[in-house]
Amino acid sequence: MEKNAVIIDLKNISVSFDGQQILKDLNLYIRDGEFITLLGPSGCGKTTTLRIIAGFLEPDSGEVVFEGKTMNGVPAHKRQVNTIFQRYALFPHLNVFENIAFGLRQQKKSKDEIRKTVEEMLALVNLKGFEKRNIASLSGGQQQRVAIARALAVKPRVLLLDEPLGALDLKLRKDMQAELKNIQQRLGITFIYVTHDQEEALSMSDTIVVMDSGEIQQIGSPTDIYNEPKNAFVADFIGESNILDGIMHADFSVEFQGMKFRCVDKGFGKDEPVDVVVRPEDVDIVAPEAGMLRGTVTSVTFKGVHYEIIVDIDGFKWMIQTTDYSAVGDKIGICIKPEEIQVMHKSVYSGLYGDYSSFSEEFDELSDPIPTAESDEAAEE
Repeated sequence: MEKNAVIIDLKNISVSFDGQQILKDLNLYIRDGEFITLLGPSGCGKTTTLRIIAGFLEPDSGEVVFEGKTMNGVPAHKRQVNTIFQRYALFPHLNVFENIAFGLRQQKKSKDEIRKTVEEMLALVNLKGFEKRNIASLSGGQQQRVAIARALAVKPRVLLLDEPLGALDLKLRKDMQAELKNIQQRLGITFIYVTHDQEEALSMSDTIVVMDSGEIQQIGSPTDIYNEPKNAFVADFIGESNILDGIMHADFSVEFQGMKFRCVDKGFGKDEPVDVVVRPEDVDIVAPEAGMLRGTVTSVTFKGVHYEIIVDIDGFKWMIQTTDYSAVGDKIGICIKPEEIQVMHKSVYSGLYGDYSSFSEEFDELSDPIPTAESDEAAEE
């Protein structure tokens, strides 16, 4: 199969559970050798999509095509895919070697081939010398590596990963993100990764599929998704965003907060109401008299590399990320370059996201709990 050819094609996939629509006419193709991430909040349909590809679940309607052949009705064990879950499902009574060898023994491989493959997999995941270790004696990160080695030992064409790093602490998760990306690049096989973690998706993926309410909101490279969000949901879900109501008066001219700005967008209707996105890191703080807009600093948080400043401009609370310090109560001006203004058509998400009037670190963390594999699946079912 030629590199970058389509390996999986999902056509008009729909799924309902108990009268609730989980996937609505989903269309998605995945290329050979691609690292693609399904990204979205709990209950958006990403795990259900993965289960349909794996063969654990049959769609109500639509077609699952693998290398040109329809796979509807083909059981999971007859598909050239393997899955890694958040809970690694390792066999506690088997040592590391036997865990990795399990699938190969099921395939009736010879002893020599099993030994050679297990050695290759241990080297791949940096666990040489761990062959005889008991699973219970391993750290979470080491268990994750064994699960990866076991899944890859049977040489699947596609590896499915369902929130595989969710149980690890932050530093280990970041280490494993780099490790997984390196393994995927070295082997050149297709990885389909499910996460609700935007940073994970941005740092690892060739392609990101942003999902919500059973539908794909946007497909693109990490830079496309971040720099050119298609709607307010994508802009809000990926990174921080100031989202304002605007009017597109003409090509390259948009008005928001009572001021006309030059921008780089075109092709909108004359005087079309639009959503305007400005990322916090793209706002420059200047003296009030030099600003395009002027406001008062209401909150300052030191984040290590930068300050996160909330500025009240005519009742709209902007977030600005800057290395320049401003104090609460300071009057400041802001400047925005034309290329830093992203204009989007209005959507069903317009008005749901916007300023930072209710923003706080604690509230943000409480509102986004880390789901377990079960809670994500339960939410979708």
